[in-house]
Amino acid sequence: MNGNCSTTGRNSPERLPDTVQLEHQWKSIDWKKAEAEVSRLQARIAKATQEKKWNTVKRLQYLLSHSYYAKALAVRKVTTNKGKHTPGIDKELWNTPAVKMRNVLILTDKGYKAKPLRRVFIEKPGKKKKRPLGIPCMYDRAMQALYALALDPVSETTADGKSFGFRRGRSAQDACEYIFTALSRRTSPEWVLEGDIKGCFDHISHDWLIDHIPMDKSVLKQFLKAGFVFQNELFPTDEGTPQGGVISPILANMALDGMQKVLSDRFHTNRLGKIDLRFKNAHKVNLVRYADDFIVTAATKEIAEEAKEIIRGFLCTRGLELSEEKTLITHVDDGFDMLGWTFRRFKEKLIVKPSKKSVKALNASLHNTVLERGKAWRQEDLIRVLNRQLRGWANYHQSVCAKDAFSRTDHILYEMLWRWAKRRHPKKNRKWITANYWYSKGLRNWVFSTKNAELIRLGEVPIIRHTKVRMSANPYLDSEYFIHRKFQNGMKRLSGRFKKIWRNQNGCCYHCGQPMEISDEREIFYKIPKSMGGKDDVPNMAYVHKYCQSVFLERRARA
Repeated sequence: MNGNCSTTGRNSPERLPDTVQLEHQWKSIDWKKAEAEVSRLQARIAKATQEKKWNTVKRLQYLLSHSYYAKALAVRKVTTNKGKHTPGIDKELWNTPAVKMRNVLILTDKGYKAKPLRRVFIEKPGKKKKRPLGIPCMYDRAMQALYALALDPVSETTADGKSFGFRRGRSAQDACEYIFTALSRRTSPEWVLEGDIKGCFDHISHDWLIDHIPMDKSVLKQFLKAGFVFQNELFPTDEGTPQGGVISPILANMALDGMQKVLSDRFHTNRLGKIDLRFKNAHKVNLVRYADDFIVTAATKEIAEEAKEIIRGFLCTRGLELSEEKTLITHVDDGFDMLGWTFRRFKEKLIVKPSKKSVKALNASLHNTVLERGKAWRQEDLIRVLNRQLRGWANYHQSVCAKDAFSRTDHILYEMLWRWAKRRHPKKNRKWITANYWYSKGLRNWVFSTKNAELIRLGEVPIIRHTKVRMSANPYLDSEYFIHRKFQNGMKRLSGRFKKIWRNQNGCCYHCGQPMEISDEREIFYKIPKSMGGKDDVPNMAYVHKYCQSVFLERRARA
């Protein structure tokens, strides 16, 4: 058990129920009620923040961080996300219902002391330099997730309007649409400052965070000052917030919020410091930020230079600085890359398409799947893995001018698959290989498929314009707007029977009833299993969260 478990009181390990009781307690949690209770408190925090009632915010944050349902949701979050199989320095994983429930009951800030993080390095795409990650222990992750639930409503309410990274209901596609809006008109600015912050997560000032982040200071200090272990040696952390921490993206966003205001105060006001509607934004200065990546538009190169110096001063107070090599001032006609897209003006028309770097990364990934990892795979397994990669890439780029990139990728992938098939059957001729791996389906020829699986073609993916999020919308105060937006995104992106299933459920999970994001990990659930005579048609099919499906299957097996 985690060293943090040695707390005293009614939830101390000596007084906890036995394993069977703990397992039953975890499996009987009403997650819909838990979400509702936590959402209610978060909405109150957001409203109090909006009204600048900071004492009320503090009181409500205390209530939330000591709530049973919030603790349960925090534990569920860290045991179902992508890092659930990556242990911290104590090598512990919470992978049974009893262990999860035990830690819900002992999760507390009383005497809390964070353990050092486990330092690992991961490769940066296309670079030799590696990115440092700090992996907290499971208990510390759960504490961060718990306090993130209380801090995020404050962050959302005080955030810059055109900040889109690591925020609920906002995405890279929203940032893309706002950049397009700022640069696509005849009267749009012609110069762009491409900003790059040097080691943003690693260098944020601890003093600034402790002074300005509205949360329990003693807990925040534990998160920031935990230190890290690398090659069995303990190192202190005097600055930065660890990449890999659950709460780190919120802290980084709050440190960078205010950038939009300092630019607005300089460029959108007159000499008396008031907004002059006659000359509002005559400098054509617009900021769009996604986490620590941002661009600033400007009417002239000189204005872009001035904006750069203003941002440099803003970052300095937070212990950050701009990267001189990567912070560039570019003319729109020359184009610039951001978030995997290239923005460039051709003959007074702005075109947004997947960047060369993004296309190259996809091709490298497909090559690795087909010709390296997939050597001994069955055709059906290969199709399943490729479809997952292709769908993810297509969904991300579906809202820009990506038809050419999609078609080129289809051709490159066909060449790879042909080499894959030839390697498997070096003594067979072209006609035999074609007849055994490629089929005709309807009006389509050369379909790489089996009886149970079919490779999707990117060239057939429709281009669907993304509807940008309302800039002033708050996910904690405008919940109906975001629920409707999630449903409409699904209706636009899905087609055929999958669209009918989505419509029948109003975009909600069949098991838990919560609204689903089109990007969520989801599965098809058969109300009457096929093994019991259920049909593979729309009335018998439903969308479910992947986690909800696993919980349902556990309960059915137990019954």
